[in-house]
Amino acid sequence: MILPCSVQTNMQGEELRKHGTRLFPVACYLDLLPGDEIAWHWHNELELGLIVNGSVVVETGSDSRRIYAGEGFFINSNILHAAVSSDGDTCEIHSVVFHPRAVSGSTDNIIWQKYLKPLMENQACPGFYLTPDVVWQKQVLDCLGFLWQSAAQEPFGFEIRIRNELSTAVALLSENQPVVSKKSFGKAQRDNARIKEMLSFIQANYDRELTIEDIASACAISASECIRCFRATINTTPIAYLKSYRLQQAAIKLQLTTDKISVIAESCGFQEMSYFARAFKEVYGCTPSEYRIGK
Repeated sequence: MILPCSVQTNMQGEELRKHGTRLFPVACYLDLLPGDEIAWHWHNELELGLIVNGSVVVETGSDSRRIYAGEGFFINSNILHAAVSSDGDTCEIHSVVFHPRAVSGSTDNIIWQKYLKPLMENQACPGFYLTPDVVWQKQVLDCLGFLWQSAAQEPFGFEIRIRNELSTAVALLSENQPVVSKKSFGKAQRDNARIKEMLSFIQANYDRELTIEDIASACAISASECIRCFRATINTTPIAYLKSYRLQQAAIKLQLTTDKISVIAESCGFQEMSYFARAFKEVYGCTPSEYRIGK
């Protein structure tokens, strides 16, 4: 079964959606951008994605890259990531999100200990951008294409076929993962913990006036360290993320409520209606009222 994309997170940015079932923890998603917003989030599961048409900017931590049809990506466990349409282009993404036990079954066997555990704990490997020009990466993309077909058609034994393709993909990713630098491990781990705390603070307080100092106080760090941490982990500034999150929440409220647009703007931290309308159009390509009626 192919599912529509929908990202909902808790206050720490962790995705709330359960991917697959307890018996088969694998889920395939159809992402259509710019309609399906893939905001900054993270999950314990691993993720593979293939760009079917168009192009998209995929962001994993501080790294950002525009990838095109035929290319793809791998997102490691617990890594903050997001995807946005590039220049408003239409983009179709086929993605699969899977728990490691879909491959290893448990944590007391060689599959987990030799292949999955080292990959998932490798701080030097937040993910991969995959291109068909590299032999092993093309093999990973082929695995994703084959398992997607099985998920869409669900022939007898499709669960086994999907598990086989995921196992092959994991082996290739594990074999080609970069060597972790012990020097950078502690710093990256600290920054990752800090950014999650600050994202949590922003998401709990986006409706009121916030300064960089307010955001930094969530981790008891300086404003300059706050800015550095945002740059190092998600390649943006605290204020830029705050603005983006406010606009995302406004878009959700425009779709799910009948509140006046001015009320929605104020509830999302925008004090000036003209600024809200201008900022909204820059991101979504239409006015708030046009967005509400589904232009």
